[in-house]
Amino acid sequence: MGRSRRTLPEELLLLALDPATGTTAQPQSLDLGLAGAQLVELALAGRIAPDGDRIAVVAPRPTGDPTLDCALELLRRRGAPVRAVHWIGGPRLGLRQTYLSHLERCGMVHAVAGQMCGVLPTTRYQATETAISREIRSRLDSAIRTGVPPDPRTAALAALAHAVGLGKHLYPGNEGRSSRSRLRDLIRHDPMGGLVAHAVMDVQNGVAAQPRRSPAAPAGRPAPEPARGVPMQPRHGSMARAVAH
Repeated sequence: MGRSRRTLPEELLLLALDPATGTTAQPQSLDLGLAGAQLVELALAGRIAPDGDRIAVVAPRPTGDPTLDCALELLRRRGAPVRAVHWIGGPRLGLRQTYLSHLERCGMVHAVAGQMCGVLPTTRYQATETAISREIRSRLDSAIRTGVPPDPRTAALAALAHAVGLGKHLYPGNEGRSSRSRLRDLIRHDPMGGLVAHAVMDVQNGVAAQPRRSPAAPAGRPAPEPARGVPMQPRHGSMARAVAH
């Protein structure tokens, strides 16, 4: 996969970046959304495919994007399809910072150092390629305004934006209520985006920690154990630690 196209994690992060404050909206749920956006991007690249509520690797060859290839390799090592909700709910240390640093290297954002309360060092990010951010937003606005089914990439972006709670950031107030509703409705236009978006919301609602009810087992035989996996809340850290997990 060439680098002429921005990836969904990059686009989701640019959507979440507040131009006034230089911070990202919904930072905790955004971490989950970025992990989910990686899955959708890998699916669009033909590397993975949905298998019920699970994700299966169908073509393990690298995409050429180091961060996506790291996720693909971790999925490959699982050996068997993994539930999307368990993958997204797992530790993704430093994923947001990894993408912010990448966008800075690409010249799409500029890091601004500062201090909190005059003591604690902080870093804010200002978009430098505002035309790119406007183009991304325009795709969502057009899909919402026209009602025409969007392309799979835009549909997935809309689904992820809704899942992480960016609706109120993008379309605030009472006047944005109908747009937020239509943003939510776009989730049905891409099966993979819908699967991942629902997994993101399930993790936030604690559903990932609950075993899914199994079909009734034949008489005399115990029901199969649910898929194992304990979701963890995203924490900050280095990309090296994220790869290790």
